[in-house]
Amino acid sequence: MGCEGRERKRAVFMKLKVLWPGKTRNVDIRNLQDYYLRRINQIESCELIETKDVKGLSEKDGERIKEIEAQGLEKHFKDDYIICLFDRGKEMNSEEFAHFLDRTSLSSAHAVTFVVGGFLGLAERALNRVDTLLSLSKMTFSHELSRLMVLEQIYRSLTIARGKQYAK
Repeated sequence: MGCEGRERKRAVFMKLKVLWPGKTRNVDIRNLQDYYLRRINQIESCELIETKDVKGLSEKDGERIKEIEAQGLEKHFKDDYIICLFDRGKEMNSEEFAHFLDRTSLSSAHAVTFVVGGFLGLAERALNRVDTLLSLSKMTFSHELSRLMVLEQIYRSLTIARGKQYAK
């Protein structure tokens, strides 16, 4: 049974964080990220944290790049509930994701933190620290587009969970 059409009263406010390495370079995607971040913050508190980008290494140093990015991201994990985007993670439709996020936020005393890796993915040790591995799709998307998609899905899930109208 869905939660559309009924607004749920929450005694606890959700604290959300979204982490990724480096700034989004594509201006159009960055503008849409800002748009969804503003919309999310109208419903719940959400902080976007862009950690330092790795510079001076080539793609052949991929494992080193992933390790450095993981160090920057892990500084912000604290005792949060960590959800990491991963190509082999659990897939959910938007309704399932809304229920999952709502349940997770109610059972966690800390923030719910989403982690989007860089263009090479995430270091194995960072993946081992997460609570949930989440896949946006079986398809492959650029890391910048994945950033936008996770923000849109967070916004969509919050509107579903609160019984608000959102375009299908």
